[in-house]
Amino acid sequence: MKKILFLAVAVMLTVSLAACGTKGETGSGNTQNNGKTDTQAGGSAALSGSLLAAGSTALQPLVDQVSKKFMADPKYSGITVQVQGGGSGTGLTQVSGGQADIGNSDIYAEEKFKDADADKAKELVDHQVAVVAMATVVNKDITVDNLTKQQLVDIFTGKVTNWKDVGGQDEKITIVNRPSSSGTRKTFEKYALGTKSEDLQGSIQEDSSGTVKKLVAETPGAIGYLAFSYIDDSVKTLKYDGVEPKEENVVTGDYPVWAYEHMYTKGEPNEIAKAFLDYMVSVEVQNTDVVELGYIPVGKMQVKRDAAGTITK
Repeated sequence: MKKILFLAVAVMLTVSLAACGTKGETGSGNTQNNGKTDTQAGGSAALSGSLLAAGSTALQPLVDQVSKKFMADPKYSGITVQVQGGGSGTGLTQVSGGQADIGNSDIYAEEKFKDADADKAKELVDHQVAVVAMATVVNKDITVDNLTKQQLVDIFTGKVTNWKDVGGQDEKITIVNRPSSSGTRKTFEKYALGTKSEDLQGSIQEDSSGTVKKLVAETPGAIGYLAFSYIDDSVKTLKYDGVEPKEENVVTGDYPVWAYEHMYTKGEPNEIAKAFLDYMVSVEVQNTDVVELGYIPVGKMQVKRDAAGTITK
């Protein structure tokens, strides 16, 4: 009798343990799945805080548009991104001084921080998110279609002041320039003129590319320069030494007036800044926002350019 009772208890224990084992496997599987989902959702959602990206107005439209998509993504709903202009010099100064988390710039930090300030450039980490090309733009009443490098130098140094002297009609040339802190101006001077230009008496100086476009469009005889991202039918673009300002000529290096769009951080980016910078160079952003707004994805370039302006393939 004792033997029968012992066997019955043993059977019950075996059945009970088997049942527990089955529950454990199912539960383990759910836990792993839930844990992965929770980790992905929780990991991203855990990021929260604010971010200030300031500087280049040439880069501003792209950063502004992408920041809105970024904040609308549920994964980054806890992050607020604020975008400000001010020019590349301002962006680099602010990120170096800690007033901004990201300094947007059309120029390398080494081009701004030189000599006694060279150490400031070494503290900054470069994140290249796109390429921006710039074109000479004129009022649509101008009949000239092409300017050589020397003709541009003559105009922006005040040697030539009338369109008739470069093949156009008898009309005064009005220069619409950017301030000396502008990365767009530095890029234009370095790669289109090959020299710095002075602020000539009678020329107009504007802080933003948007205002430059408006003034060139509204001022008879006006000439300026804009990033491709700002150009529309309100202004006319000119060829440079016979080369049309378009993406196909930029990626091969045949059209020289272009620069990388940099988003500098002081040291390595924190988690929030890294999440945004990773988003900027994601395939989705590079193939949509970058292209739609007139920039060129970094990966499409067939040449590279360093801070000294040296081109390599």
